[in-house]
Amino acid sequence: MTSTEQNFLDLMKQISAYSEAISLIHWDLRTHIPQKGMEQRSETISLLSEKVTELKRSEQMKQCITELKGNKTSPVIQKSVEECERIYQKQQSIPTDEYVEFIRLSSKSETAWQEAREKHDFSILAPYLEKLVEFNKKFAEYQGYTDNKYDGLLNDYEPGLTTEILDRVFNQLKPVLIDLVKKINQSNVEVDSSLLLKQFPKQAQKDFSLAVLDKMGYDFEAGRLDETIHPFAIGINSNDVRVTTRYDEMDFRTAIFGTIHEGGHALYEQNIDPDLYQTVLASGASMGIHESQSLFWENFVGRSRSFWESHFDLFKKYAPESFQSLEFESFYRAINEVKPSMIRIEADELTYSLHIIIRYELEKELINGDLQVKDLPEAWNTKMEEYLGIRPENDLEGLLQDIHWAAGDIGYFPTYALGYMYAAQIYNAIKADINLDQMIRFGDFEPIKAWLTEKIHRHGKMKQPLELIEQVTGEGLNPDYLIQYLTNKYTEIYQLR
Repeated sequence: MTSTEQNFLDLMKQISAYSEAISLIHWDLRTHIPQKGMEQRSETISLLSEKVTELKRSEQMKQCITELKGNKTSPVIQKSVEECERIYQKQQSIPTDEYVEFIRLSSKSETAWQEAREKHDFSILAPYLEKLVEFNKKFAEYQGYTDNKYDGLLNDYEPGLTTEILDRVFNQLKPVLIDLVKKINQSNVEVDSSLLLKQFPKQAQKDFSLAVLDKMGYDFEAGRLDETIHPFAIGINSNDVRVTTRYDEMDFRTAIFGTIHEGGHALYEQNIDPDLYQTVLASGASMGIHESQSLFWENFVGRSRSFWESHFDLFKKYAPESFQSLEFESFYRAINEVKPSMIRIEADELTYSLHIIIRYELEKELINGDLQVKDLPEAWNTKMEEYLGIRPENDLEGLLQDIHWAAGDIGYFPTYALGYMYAAQIYNAIKADINLDQMIRFGDFEPIKAWLTEKIHRHGKMKQPLELIEQVTGEGLNPDYLIQYLTNKYTEIYQLR
């Protein structure tokens, strides 16, 4: 190994170390921090983030990239150089003082978001969000785009994806979803989910969640499960990947499916090739690919008939007496009920993508100057009514439910629906290689986990998202698989014509 290669690896280790500290502080900020500690903790995150930014755009980084680019080095170093160059160019395009101010603002904005949620009052967050939107507009300009300003932000989360592609696939998906929702509303088949709305103690829910995570193959020696307002998984490093969930004692579905979802994210991070540790490649290929893993486990596995055929007895083991008389068929239909919901993370799998499309359309309008922050609540509520037939009664039910905009993450939301489309393609591909339905029915998830690790997890960022999905499934992004899956499943449940 040359001295330049060693310097480059050492520089990435420094970045990794600071990033690990920031992730740990973020986890604490969203789980256990005392109220009075939030402001100073946000300042600490800002200072550490500034240090990471300095390293990524340093003269040392520039020198390493210049000397190593195009050289015959190991594949890991070659790909790391490519990724660091992409980040360096982005960082160089944004003035340092503006980026530092943006980081500080986003930390304070998250705190304001929590207060706004508590008081159901968007006006508390609005001043911060207005500034964050303006920063994102500038960043999109700095980074450049071809056709749509929004592309300058989208590429941060899903390299290679464009607004043109998203508009095409969403325009295929949206009318089908809206039509299916209408047909289900007109169906004579009634699905009674009220039978699930019974007292289910938090500890019992946690115990069942832990049991399911264990069966999925989640490594508890490299992670833990905690409680938070807004569920998330976070990779401190590949040997410390934490899962959080939210409990509702009158609706166990929030925690159970939320935990399976975040567990899918965690399995990805826990099974990245050790050769990538402490490099810029030691994370998921993209937000969309990451989301494909969580939605694969949550919906294609966790909401399947086969899963509950093998886990219904385990569920009853942890459930209170009031659940013991539940019949399997009624239970299965109830957990797959289609009922438009105000809250994205509580949405059924059919309407989920409509929640994402609403957010995508709104933030695209914000960035292109077609919508002002002050008009967001009305625009949000109108789209909810148009696409889902329901209208929020307050800001907490509406646009305060997600932390993403408060954190400055504009361009992120589309990756959720994109991940769902990826997941459907992956589901179709894995069925061609193993008897997936049988494995799920037997509760044998090891072959599934092994397939995903071999095809997706271990590669980290070694492959671009669209390149990876084509290698795994044999074709590019194709929403038809998700359309077919949802149509078939809900035609059967609701006996649609």
